[in-house]
Amino acid sequence: MSEGTVRTTVVLPVETLERLKRLVSPRKRSAFIADAVQERLAVLDFHEALDECAGAWTDENHPDLNTAEDMERYLRELRDAQGWHGIREK
Repeated sequence: MSEGTVRTTVVLPVETLERLKRLVSPRKRSAFIADAVQERLAVLDFHEALDECAGAWTDENHPDLNTAEDMERYLRELRDAQGWHGIREK
């Protein structure tokens, strides 16, 4: 095992293990499982961050951005200020 890793035991549903064995070679299973766990943890981190910042943006604090047109103007100005040269409407 490489430095920075640890051996652990996990319990998987039989069907999940069968699919893993069928689709991933034995020498690549640990990396596959580690990648899958990292992806799922990233999703959980994202949702945690969303929960933490919920309510940070209110209409009262940003009355200039209440309509779709206001948001389009804001984004256009932001992109122009950053030199963003994406697809523009004609």
